[in-house]
Amino acid sequence: MEKWFITMKKADFNEIAEKYHISPILARLIRNRDIIGDEAVDFYLNGTIADLYDGMLMKDMDRAVEILSEKIREEKRIRVIGDYDIDGVNATYILQQGLSELGADVDTDIPDRIKDGYGLNIDLIDRAIDDGIDTIITCDNGIAAAEEIAYGKENGLTIVVTDHHEVPYVQINEEKEYILPRADAVVDPHRADCEYPFKGLCGAAVTYKLVEALYNVMQRDPEDVDYLMENVAIATVGDVMDLTGENRIFVKQGLEMLKRTQNPGLKALIECTGVDVDRLNAYHIGFVLGPCINASGRLDTAKRALELLNARTRRDAVMLAEDLKALNDSRKEMTERGVEEAVRMIESTSLKDDRVLVVYLPDCHESIAGIIAGRIREKYYKPVFVLTRAEEGVKGSGRSIETYDMFAQMCKCRALFTKFGGHKLAAGLSLEEENVERFRETINELCELSDDDLQEKVSIDMRLPFPYITEQLVNELELLEPFGKGNPKPLFAEKDLRVISPRIFGKNRNVLKCRLQDQQGYQMEAVHFGDVEDCLRAMEQKNFMSFTYYPTINEYMGRRTLQLTLVNYQ
Repeated sequence: MEKWFITMKKADFNEIAEKYHISPILARLIRNRDIIGDEAVDFYLNGTIADLYDGMLMKDMDRAVEILSEKIREEKRIRVIGDYDIDGVNATYILQQGLSELGADVDTDIPDRIKDGYGLNIDLIDRAIDDGIDTIITCDNGIAAAEEIAYGKENGLTIVVTDHHEVPYVQINEEKEYILPRADAVVDPHRADCEYPFKGLCGAAVTYKLVEALYNVMQRDPEDVDYLMENVAIATVGDVMDLTGENRIFVKQGLEMLKRTQNPGLKALIECTGVDVDRLNAYHIGFVLGPCINASGRLDTAKRALELLNARTRRDAVMLAEDLKALNDSRKEMTERGVEEAVRMIESTSLKDDRVLVVYLPDCHESIAGIIAGRIREKYYKPVFVLTRAEEGVKGSGRSIETYDMFAQMCKCRALFTKFGGHKLAAGLSLEEENVERFRETINELCELSDDDLQEKVSIDMRLPFPYITEQLVNELELLEPFGKGNPKPLFAEKDLRVISPRIFGKNRNVLKCRLQDQQGYQMEAVHFGDVEDCLRAMEQKNFMSFTYYPTINEYMGRRTLQLTLVNYQ
C-alpha cells in the first residue's frame, strides 16, 4: 500500500506569481521543487546557455586543456576510451568531434560489456600501446581505475581522466580516504577538492565542458560546438541525472536542437521509432530513443551506436537506426521473460521475506540484469540485485529505493566481490558463484530498513479541484519542462470521485478510459495506463475513489478536450 502525502511548502505564492507573470498554482509547484529565492526562480524559468558555468572552474581542467592542446599541436595520437552506455557513447562522440575539429589525430575505443566489463582495463591499455597511441582520454569512466592507469603510466602513456562517478574511498576510522588515480589530469566534479558549483553533470556534460575550454584556449569560437549540446541532453536524460541546475539548461536547449538536428543518425533514429519531432521531449529520450542507443552496448557492441552518431550518409544512418531499433525490440522481449522468471522465483521461495532481494538468474543475459532489477524494484518497492552467470563467475546489477544507500551498504561487504562500483541508487558487481548465497545473507543481515522505509511514498503537489483545470493551466505547466528525475511532472490529487463507465481498450488492452465526477457534479474525462485490470476491478467495487493525476489536452480528429492522466488510485 502506498503512502500519499501532500507537499506543503510555504511561500507567498501570489507575490511570486505577480513577479514572474505566472499563476499562483505554478508558483506553488516551483516552490515544491525547492526552487527558492529570486535568482533560483529566474534561473529555473528563464535560464539559457549564457547562464552555464565556466568549465575552467573544475579541478584539473586547466591541466587537461594544457596537455591536450600541446598533444594536438605536436600531432600526437590520442585515443578516447568511453563506456558502453548512452552517456559513455555520447561522451565519446563529443570528444571525438571536438578534438578532430581542432585538428587532433584522434580515434576511439569502447569496452565490450561482456568481454571487457565496465571501464578501463589492462587489455584496452595494451591495445592502445600496440597501436602506437600517445595519450588516452577517458570519459564516463576512469575515476575507479587506479591500477589500470598506473599500468598505463608505467608504459609511457599520457592519461587524462574525465568522469562524473563518485571517487572511490576507504574508510579509516571515521575518515574517508579518497583514492584518486594518478593520471596526468583528473577532471571529475565529485572530487572533494573540486569547487565547481554544480556536481550533478553526466559524463557527456563533463566532456562538453572540456571541449569548450579547449576551443577557448586554442582561440577557436566555442559556439562552434554548441550543436553537441543535443548529445549532452540525450546523455543527461538517458543516464537519469537530476534535471536541476545546469542539467535543466542542457536538456532544454539540447531538446530544441534535437528537433532540428543535422545529425543523419539521430534524424534516422527519430524517424524509425516514430517520434513526432515537433513534440519531442525528455520522455522520448528516456523511453524511446535512449533505449535503442543503449541496446547496442547491451546485446551487440556500443560501437554500433557510435557508428550511428558518426553516420555520414542517409543510407548508412537508416540502416544503423533500424538495426538499433531491432536490437531494442529483442532486448524488450528478453527483459519480459527475465522479469517473469524473477517474480516466479521470489513468490515461490523464502526470497519474498527478504528486505533486500538478491535474485540469481544464471541464464539471463547479463546486460539486462539492471533493467530487470529496476522492474522488480518497482513491483516490490525493495532494493534489488539481479545476478547472472558470466564468462568468469557471476555478474550483477542493483537498483535501490530512496531510503537505502546501495553503494554504502556494498562497501560493508566488499570482501565478497571481485569488483564493484556504483552510487546510492544503482550499482554493478562481480563475485564468485559460491559467494552468491553468502552475499544474499550478508546484505540482508546488514539491512536496517524499517517497514516505513519499505512503503512507497507518493508525493502530491496539491489538491486541485476540477474547476481549476483549464487549457490555460495545461499550457502553463509546459514552463516547468523538461520533466524527469529531480524535476518530476506535477502530480495533483482529488478525493471522493465517482467513476462513470470505466472500460479497457487499445490493441494491447493497456488503456483504461472513464469519466470522473466530483462532489459538485463537475465531470472530467480520464485515462490510465499501467495496471489497467487491477484498476478496473477497484473501480467496479468502489462507489468513490481518490486519484492522483496530471491534466493534459487530448487532440483527436481536430478536437481538443481536457483529459486527466491518472497515476495512482486508492
